[in-house]
Amino acid sequence: MMGTPHQPAAPAEITLGPDVFEFDSEFQTKIVVHALRNLDFMRKTAHLLKPDYFENAGEAAMVNIAIRYFQRYSTVPTAIIAGTMLKEDIANKVIRSDIKSVTIEACREAYKPGADLSDGSAIAERVAEFAQHQAMAATILESVDLLGKGQFDKIREKVKAAYEVGLNLNGDEYDYFKRLEERTNERNDRKMGILPPQGITTGHKIIDDLLYHRGWGRKELSIILGGAKSGKTTALINFAKSAVLTGKNVLYVTCEVAAKIISERLDATMSDTEIKLLVDRMHDVASRIKAHMPRSGQLQIAEYPSGTLTPSMLRAKIESYKSPMLQPDGTVRPAIQFDMVVVDYADIMAPDHRTTDSIENSKSVYLALRAIASEENVAMLSATQTNREGHQATVAKASHVADDFNKVRTVDIMISINVTDEERAAGEARLYFAASRNQEGGFTIFIKQELAKMKFIASIVRIE
Repeated sequence: MMGTPHQPAAPAEITLGPDVFEFDSEFQTKIVVHALRNLDFMRKTAHLLKPDYFENAGEAAMVNIAIRYFQRYSTVPTAIIAGTMLKEDIANKVIRSDIKSVTIEACREAYKPGADLSDGSAIAERVAEFAQHQAMAATILESVDLLGKGQFDKIREKVKAAYEVGLNLNGDEYDYFKRLEERTNERNDRKMGILPPQGITTGHKIIDDLLYHRGWGRKELSIILGGAKSGKTTALINFAKSAVLTGKNVLYVTCEVAAKIISERLDATMSDTEIKLLVDRMHDVASRIKAHMPRSGQLQIAEYPSGTLTPSMLRAKIESYKSPMLQPDGTVRPAIQFDMVVVDYADIMAPDHRTTDSIENSKSVYLALRAIASEENVAMLSATQTNREGHQATVAKASHVADDFNKVRTVDIMISINVTDEERAAGEARLYFAASRNQEGGFTIFIKQELAKMKFIASIVRIE
């Protein structure tokens, strides 16, 4: 929008009209400065920013540093930290030699004392539009080649994806009355068997049928409650296995047991072999596991030291799998969209922002896990400890949750593991539906176990 001799043009970065300079280099530089130095700005925009959106290669590299640091630590880097990351990226050839000088200059400009940190809120409000604009511009350029090849479906997909960049910033909206017919049709399809259950199987139809979604629900947080050494990890391993064997992609994140041990336990239950015989029967074990591969989904295991994994780190890990990656053996791992994420276990995660209040720390972790489940459309499965009273009780109930009762308020379903010494000796246990958001609870599933083979549920005896 051009100004008159008596009225100067409005600043480019807050111009509302279709000015060709609306997202010019000055505007992009302001984004870089705020991304590196303004925490409130990053909280609002980090999920929208991509280095590819920036025309200056040096600024793009600095935005990459800002995004990575925020995803890991949920704050912005100091000048010293940004400089250290910049040196590491140059040494590791993340930053090419031909853009080294412009990147160093971009870093200096962002952290110089006179750098413009004004209009942060106004610029943040425009970032969604900027992201969509840049994504659409890139799509148009990419579509020229596809047009020549007649690949119109790919063009349509790219345009749709670019159009959706920055949308849905205020959450999903749902018009209750207008969508009544849609819900009725969906129920009819379920009744007729046209629409299959949307839950992710537990591996046992009897249990699936007891769950609201006929399995673990997507966008929900499901928790296994148990005392120390009650079998929480064994349960999580087996539920992950059952999902994978039906073609679902699962990320298993272990914060307590080493990834190699998790794999050993998986080998035992996958191959129906006692864990102590894995070495003697190694070839038979390998053969049995290979037989599952053609119809199985992806199972990725990530290991973190206890007390170090934060929700932001988990988000970053999930995001990292969405693009193909070169493996150490030279092969390329395909992009993976997970159906289930298993965290072993939530109680030994760390909050993004640690406080002196342990209950507040715990609450923030559980709320974040449920948010990630919703954001990623995955079934989130984890475990939590009982308190001492619950460990000694015949039946562990919701009131026996250790440390923080907010867990019960947050989760969608909580199932406790219960076993007496006599039951353990007989290879038996009980699963009690301790809390549920969408269904009735208070009943018990009696199960047989084969823990020598790491089978958490060998068979179901009865339900009471």
